[in-house]
Amino acid sequence: MLRSKILSTGMYVPPNLFKNNDIAAMMDTSDEWIRQRTGIEQRYWVDENTSTSDLGVEAANRALKNAGIDKSEIDMIIVATLSPDHEFPGTACFVQKKLGLPGIAALDIRQQCTGFIYSLSIADQFIRSGTYKKILIVGAEVHSKGMDKTTRGRDVAVLFGDGAGAVVLGATVVKDAKTDSHILSTHIHADGTFADELWTQAPGTGNGKDRINEQDLLELRQYPKMNGKTVFVHAVKRMPETLLNALQVNSLTPEDIDLFVFHQANLRINDMIAKQFNIPEEKVFNTIQKYANTTAATIPIGLDEAVRAGKLKKGMLVASAAFGSGFTWGSAIYRW
Repeated sequence: MLRSKILSTGMYVPPNLFKNNDIAAMMDTSDEWIRQRTGIEQRYWVDENTSTSDLGVEAANRALKNAGIDKSEIDMIIVATLSPDHEFPGTACFVQKKLGLPGIAALDIRQQCTGFIYSLSIADQFIRSGTYKKILIVGAEVHSKGMDKTTRGRDVAVLFGDGAGAVVLGATVVKDAKTDSHILSTHIHADGTFADELWTQAPGTGNGKDRINEQDLLELRQYPKMNGKTVFVHAVKRMPETLLNALQVNSLTPEDIDLFVFHQANLRINDMIAKQFNIPEEKVFNTIQKYANTTAATIPIGLDEAVRAGKLKKGMLVASAAFGSGFTWGSAIYRW
């Protein structure tokens, strides 16, 4: 049967390292406060001349190199980001331009922290249908340019880092589903009832006469706002829910999974999921301590880190789950 598989991974973070104490110098917070509530120890932020597509291209080139293929073999580019280079066109077009791949399909996915799972699901369907053979998926974010880095905005600002992760997805003929590398299934969901519980209000056409005006700026609507309690409550419900669904669809149990690579929003969330499913600590690969929340980039960054650390090896069964703004959530199970 025709399926897709992850051929390679790649990641990139900018060189500017900001530890929690560096953040504490900007606002009323502390290393202890951040660690206890999130598990984050540090993050990387770009300089003023670096864009989301710049990070994405770096990760993409590393994924292409690791796949051992020429970039001309790529049939489609999917970029997941909530921090585009510009309002339009999509960031995938800028990634495409910088990679030198004119003519192929280029698509942006705006599903925030669930962006990589959505992208994987879309790419998997294109390959299963026989439409494309190789698809480049990039999750990339530059949060540092869009946050209120004062005490007023600390509840959000301490959480996010900049970075990019990429995978090359390729067509494969699966002869033995129990051993051959392939995407077993993906599961994507959303509930827009909670769209304004975690959002950036302006600029936007839903704000009245102007996309953004002086009043919007005075009321700081250009910065992200989050109802932290509501987001946490839904995350710890929806991520286990979609993970369980993915396991059941594939007639698997948590014990069958060799490695769990979850979205990295809060270490407490991932710890709660692991306890709920009785997952041993060594089976959960976390990167939030090093990179903070890079939204659409967290899972591909995690996959690349796990490969390079020797934690993710050929033949292993992997499960991922994510939850984010929208609200959106999703899961995927794949044989490495």
